Amino acid sequence: MNENLSVVSLITNAGPLVQGVMLLLFLASVASWWIIARRFLFFRRARHEYADFENEFWSGVDLGQLYKEGNAKLEEGRDIGGAESVFRAGFKEFSRLRQQMGGDSDAVMEGSQRAMRVALSREQDRVDRSLGFLATVGSTSPYIGLFGTVWGIMNAFRGLANVQQATLAVVAPGISEALIATAMGLFAAIPAVIAFNRFSNVSQSLVNRYDTFAEEFSSILHRQAHGRRGERDI
Repeated sequence: MNENLSVVSLITNAGPLVQGVMLLLFLASVASWWIIARRFLFFRRARHEYADFENEFWSGVDLGQLYKEGNAKLEEGRDIGGAESVFRAGFKEFSRLRQQMGGDSDAVMEGSQRAMRVALSREQDRVDRSLGFLATVGSTSPYIGLFGTVWGIMNAFRGLANVQQATLAVVAPGISEALIATAMGLFAAIPAVIAFNRFSNVSQSLVNRYDTFAEEFSSILHRQAHGRRGERDI
């Protein structure tokens, strides 16, 4: 391979603006891969935590004891999220309002459901975190790379004015330098798009599970608030 057409040589010999575009795309790619790795670990942990909590919740454990176990986790500095966070919000508000309002079951249920909706909204923000960055990188990187390419090709053709005979050997290095920017744009965009689509599906699936749990737990609280014996006791 001609050393003048090696990738490293093409990058180092590119113009300042094209090099700036390449640097921007390289940083975007590094940031994307960092986020992809962190989100992958987060979603894997979130699914395991949801499965563990759901199994414990429906195992017949006393809900008051389950809430105290969550307090112990917080004292240990452990993070609580997902369905357990929704449960804790609803259980805490239900217990507080039932002590304050006594027989006003509708007010107790309204407050509990509102607390769970707030917790659910926070969990949705938590699972969607950083996905917007991946979407931005995936949608803009090809155009940023294309801008660098167009600019580089313009400079390559402008340089032809200084030579007496235009040949492929003269034009090829400049055009190759420019095309590297497009390649880097695609290199940054493709993983970001794939990861965004995958993580968006996982995120929506988790939020749907949290929402379903909130509805089921709300039914349990409703039975308790209206004094009817159900399958679970608070």
